[in-house]
Amino acid sequence: MLRGALAVAGAVALRPLVAATPAAAEPAGAAAGAVVVRRFGRYEVLALLDAHGPFPGTAQAAFPDATAADWERARRLDPAAFGPGDTWELDFRCYAVRRPGGRVTLVDTGIGPVGSPASGWAPVPGRLPAVLARAGIAPADVETVVLTHLHEDHYGWSVTPEGVPVFPNARYVVQHAEVAALGPTRTARTYVVEPLLRAGQLHEADGHSVLAGRARPGGGAITLLPTPGHTPGHQSVLVDGGGDRLLVTGDVLVHAVQLATPAVRYLFEADPETARRSREQLLAEARRTGAVLGTAHLNRPFVRPWTPAGRTPPH
Repeated sequence: MLRGALAVAGAVALRPLVAATPAAAEPAGAAAGAVVVRRFGRYEVLALLDAHGPFPGTAQAAFPDATAADWERARRLDPAAFGPGDTWELDFRCYAVRRPGGRVTLVDTGIGPVGSPASGWAPVPGRLPAVLARAGIAPADVETVVLTHLHEDHYGWSVTPEGVPVFPNARYVVQHAEVAALGPTRTARTYVVEPLLRAGQLHEADGHSVLAGRARPGGGAITLLPTPGHTPGHQSVLVDGGGDRLLVTGDVLVHAVQLATPAVRYLFEADPETARRSREQLLAEARRTGAVLGTAHLNRPFVRPWTPAGRTPPH
């Protein structure tokens, strides 16, 4: 999401890569809300808080088209996003989907340790390994890692700074279009794609794809949904437990202002018009089917889609 954040913050230099930092215990006060669990039919979904912190720069700079009315609606939806001086406070969140039998699909891997590419601006080290342990999930339990896209705050715990996959038994699933759009020297390619290719753990999906279960009425499935625009190959994840549905949005929407007013442009979207269409279509589908949204950066993990004509925000 925030690959371009340094442009907002000014000249903030990336720190050099250093040896991986062992996962530390969660800091005092961090345990509260680090794991939020909801059931969606046959699936148990765990929202995992990797980190929380301010975005470099101001919210208005990140969403330059947002109006006062847009901000007012956004404040009602996510008041914790509004820090002093127009700062944007955001969570960095991943999701684990635990299926019958204990098999785990992990959606995104957060900001990573000290030395990860997000170290120049994000509140590293993230605490995903400690949060997973608290939830009873060992790295070896994860059989699939879905990367919604290849921005550094979403792949940070995929590999160590030395290039070793953190989840040794997992296939890492990313859209082919996302990988194809990377230049040969892009950090995402050198830091995460190439190590996963060497390990034989990278799997490139091509569009809509069922990861687990069967996508049929009354069944239950985990499905990849292409939602391009934020990046060329961005994908979201539909968890359909057989009636109860969750849409893990990735960065289709990054702030409540885009939930309140989907047409609001985020400064660092690769293709703002395509991103807007993906956002509007995803929210319309969620409203049509009654799906809950699982958000990466709002300060609540599970929210209902905003109904534009509604007088009150979702609870």
